[in-house]
Amino acid sequence: MKDISTQVWAVDALGALAHETRLAVFRMLVKAGPDGMIAGAIAEKQGVPPSTMSHHLGMLERAGLVASERESRLIHYRTDYLGMRRLLAFLMQDCCQGAPEMCADLTSELSCAAFQPHDA
Repeated sequence: MKDISTQVWAVDALGALAHETRLAVFRMLVKAGPDGMIAGAIAEKQGVPPSTMSHHLGMLERAGLVASERESRLIHYRTDYLGMRRLLAFLMQDCCQGAPEMCADLTSELSCAAFQPHDA
């Protein structure tokens, strides 16, 4: 049986992502990389009022998927890569019914440059 606290956390994290704006923001922050983005720029890019965006960012942060850092009067948000990996690991933990070769090429689905095959 899975650790119940991990399962509860995963449900919260998935719940945070189960909203169009929050999912778009999370993906935008993943794309932004370790530099992240300022809250105001996130709101502007998503076309969402700053107070509404604050609510969405707070939910993602409480779910352990983004982290914030205050820089003077600005709040900088970044993907919490440890939280993202934790969620992905939870989702894939029992993958392939004991046949890991079924999931071996999963990274080929990613468009990350790090996973792109390089020309020889």
